[in-house]
Parts: sequence; C-alpha cells; structure tokens
Amino acid sequence: MSPAGTLTWRLLRDLRLTELEQAGDGWQQLSHRADADRGRVDRAMTARLRETQAGESAEAALGRLRRLSRNFQYLHTECGLIRSTLDALAADLAEPQRRLKDALRDAEDLGFTVHEDGSVAYPAATADTPTPGLGADKAPGGTVRGGFPLAPDRLADLARHPFPSTNPHAARAQEIADRIAGAVTSAASIDATFAKTLDGLRAADGLDVTENTWKDVAHDTADVRTTVGHHLVAAIPVDESPAARRAWWEGLSDEQRREYLDIAPDLIGDVDGIPAAARDEANRRYLPLLIEEMEREGGQDSKLEALRMIQDKLGEPSEPPMLLLDIDDKGNGRAIVAYGDPDTSRNVSAYVPGLGTKLDAEFVTDTMKRAQDTALGARRLDPSSAAIVWLGYDAPSAATVSSTGNAEVGAPAFNEFMEGLDATNKNADPHLTAIGHSYGSLTVGTAAKQAGGVPGVDDIILLGSPGVGAERAEELGVGREHVFVGAADNDPVTHLPTQGEADVGWMLGGPLGVLVARDALDDGNDDVYFGKDPASEAFGAQRFKVDDGPRMVVENGRFGAHSQYFTPEKDHESASNIARVVAGQSERITTEAHR
Repeated sequence: MSPAGTLTWRLLRDLRLTELEQAGDGWQQLSHRADADRGRVDRAMTARLRETQAGESAEAALGRLRRLSRNFQYLHTECGLIRSTLDALAADLAEPQRRLKDALRDAEDLGFTVHEDGSVAYPAATADTPTPGLGADKAPGGTVRGGFPLAPDRLADLARHPFPSTNPHAARAQEIADRIAGAVTSAASIDATFAKTLDGLRAADGLDVTENTWKDVAHDTADVRTTVGHHLVAAIPVDESPAARRAWWEGLSDEQRREYLDIAPDLIGDVDGIPAAARDEANRRYLPLLIEEMEREGGQDSKLEALRMIQDKLGEPSEPPMLLLDIDDKGNGRAIVAYGDPDTSRNVSAYVPGLGTKLDAEFVTDTMKRAQDTALGARRLDPSSAAIVWLGYDAPSAATVSSTGNAEVGAPAFNEFMEGLDATNKNADPHLTAIGHSYGSLTVGTAAKQAGGVPGVDDIILLGSPGVGAERAEELGVGREHVFVGAADNDPVTHLPTQGEADVGWMLGGPLGVLVARDALDDGNDDVYFGKDPASEAFGAQRFKVDDGPRMVVENGRFGAHSQYFTPEKDHESASNIARVVAGQSERITTEAHR
C-alpha cells in the first residue's frame, strides 16, 4: 500500500467538493428544524403549561417536556457538528486538490504521462552529456516516482538506475511526481482525520438523551473543535476593537455564525463586540459542557454549585429576561449576567462587585439579584432599561484587599466590555452607567482614570466605597455632576482610614488610636484607604440619600449597612436613587449633605 493509502490521484482530481458542502447543508437543515422544534416546546408548550397548570401531574408533564427539549437540543447540536465537519473537510481538501490539478496541468503542458500509480513518464530528449548507443546528443526517456525519497519504491528505482539521468526532463518530471504524491498524501491524511471525527458522531441507540449521552456531546464538540477549529479560531479578530469585532460578526453569513455557535461557543461567548443575543446563546451552549468538564476533572464544588444554579435559572422564566454574557471557571470564576437586553435598551448599567465576590452560590442568590433589582427599578421609570452584573475579574480576598492589584488588572477588562456594550447597542446614543460597589468602586475608578475613561459611560455610581484612587470626581472623566455616591454612615468600609493612619493608630493603642491618628493626620477627616472619600465635599460628587443601615455589627460575615444599597426591601431610598440614575433621570435623585 502506498503512503497515501487507498486514495488515488484520480479520485482526488475528480472529487466534487460541492457534494460535501451540499451534504453539510442537508445536515444543517435538520439542525435548524430541531432547534425550531425545541423553541416551540420551550415557548409554546412548557411556558404555557407552567403558566396555567400546577400540581404533581403538571410537574410530571413539565419533566417530560424538558426531556423532549433536551432531545431536540441534542439533535440540533449533533447535526450542526456534522455539518461543520463536512464543510471543513471540503475546505481542507480544496488545497491539495488545487495543488494536484496544477501539477497535472504542468505535466500535460510538458508532454509527460501520469500513470495510475502517480509516477510520471518523460520522453527522450537532447542531452547535455552524450549517452553511448543513442547518438551524440540523445538521452533516453524514463519514469520517476514521487513521494518520500527513502520510500521502498524510490530506493528500488535508485538501485536499478544508480546514476542521475542526463535527460533535462528528468528533474522536472521528478518535481511534478513529488507534487502529485504530496497532494495525495496530504488529502489522505485529511480524509483519515475527518473520517475518525465523523465516525465519532454516531448516535447511540435509543431516543432518550441521558446524562451519559450529553457527556458524549461534550466529547463530540471537543473532537470536532480539534479537527476543524483552526478555521474558526484564526478568523476571530481578537486583537481588534469591539467595534471591529461587531463588524466582523455582522459580515458573516447566517451559516457561518451558526458554525461558531455550534463548535466554538466558548470562543464567542466572551468576545466583547459580539451582540448580546449571540453571546447568550453561545454561553447557554457552553455551560453544560463546562459543567461536564469540571465534573470529569473534579472541579471545585463551590463553582460547580454556582454553575448548576445558573443553569437552573436559565431554564426558568425571569423578569426582566436573563442573558448570560460570559461564563468561565478560570480564576475565582467569571460570570457576566444581564437582566434585560443590553443591545436594545436605551439605558444600560454594569455593576462591578467587590471584596470576596466569586463564582459561588452567594453570587447567584445575592449578587445577581442586585443587578435584577436595579433593572426592575430602572424599568419602572423607563421600560427600555437593562442592568448587568460584571464578574469579569478576580475580586480580592480579605488577604489581598489592601492592594490595588486586582483593580488594575480588572480595569482594562471592564473598559473593553463597556466598549463592546457601546458598540453593539442599537440606539443612536445609549445611556450607560458604571456602578462600583465596595472594592468594585476602586476597579471602576481605576478604569475611569485610564486614557479616554470608561468607553461610552455617561454616569458613574460609587456605593460603599473605600476610595477610588482619585482625589476629585473630575478625574473620572464624566464630569463631577455625573458622579453619584451612596455612602451609609454605618458602613465601616466608607470610613476606612488610610494605611498611614492605621499604622500610627495601632501603635497608639488600637481602634481608638486609629481615630486619634486620623484626626491628627487628616485635616479634613476626608481621606479613606484608596484616596479621597467619595462622599466628602472635597471629592465633589453628588451624594444621594441612603439608609444609614444597622449599627456596625457583623451579621452573617458582613456589615448590614455595607450590603443593602441595591436591595429595595432593606434600603428603598438607595435602590430608588440608583434606579433613577440608571434610567437617565438623575435629576430626580434625593440628595444629602457631603461628609
């Protein structure tokens, strides 16, 4: 058997790549049909049943509908993978086929003959060195084989003809034979790789999609990604601006966009500049694969629990609708969740959480709810409003909270995300608000102090802030009248002394010594850990009213006054003022005096 296996140059030459593409189109039609059927099950059947029925029978029916939806999802994904594999196979085979045809054309132009085994025969010709018995100027014709120089066939030819031919056609024939062999060998390798991938996409017997079947989806997706992903990965303009990425995405055909969502959802789900609906779909597809991968590798229980909880939430009705704009297990975990569509809403806020925030159950039950409460409050003032929680960085732990390092790393990522929001929003001039809570306010402040400020942002809200690395509100790039501060008097984070004050104070005798040191070292009593107190008159922002909160007592590991700014049930005044700013109605906030 030749190095190229059973594939011959004639088969490669005559291969109709359009037939592979047409087959892929057929599988894509099946994928679309399954997706449409899943949508009908989820929207028309499941949603209607949930709205109108209750009880054990209804729950049992909902369980069967969820299984049916999952089956359609499996069919949609697997058919899409087959389509993408066939399309990539056609694309990969096009290059060796082109090289083969070029070599055959050159052989024909020179009057050479290409035999069935790929060897090339060349005619006799005038020789530079005379050959005895053929006349003074003739060299005999011959046949050469292409391929690896030390292959058995080539070595046998060399044994029969140990001396180089004096025929000037010989070298040209050898070059053409090598090109033919190289094209066929390359095509055979491509064919073998894709055949293995396609064979792995066979479905197991039966109609039910079990947990093990869904694990096969993860394996299949990874396998197809390995085989064809280079086509997709190389095309993503990761080094371009979010606006350029949006233009790239919109320039793709529907089929090309579908291919990315089927094969590389993790690559698309976190790309700033890709529309929110596409990112949401990509991350919904990636989430079960991520869960399966973490289960297989023994991932952290807290992250896994959070991922499962987010998956459950995505399957439930939400007001406003919930969109998953990023999900990942790297670092302390990544999750960007929107309530309301940030691409169609006129008013969009993005909230950066602070100390100790990570991808765990508390993030799902508490931190995400803060964004949802903000969205609900803003939508009561302007229905075209959406709110986002942005956990796109590692918030500091108690051990690292004294450093600005986490904020310095998170700031560029937040700016790129906001630039993406501005690029994908369909309104002519969307109203964007950046919200930083606790250490998150330092991250927002650090982002705002970068060249150009936070892209597209009109207003900045700082809540429970220990300072933002700035002395004046004007440093944040939106004008002091567009910087808003909520600081509860019983929130100890808003009173944190500077490092110098703390060091001197502890030398003087503990907490009371800190107060003495602060009075002695801070004339205006308006410096905090990371700069000027944002609630102070010297900083110059607009301070809105908040509830003073419970006294400075730790409850459930936190200070109540530091954690209730977003929660209307606990601090209606603060939540209402946040909603007014987010909805573009900041003139309606209730204010209180600076410190």
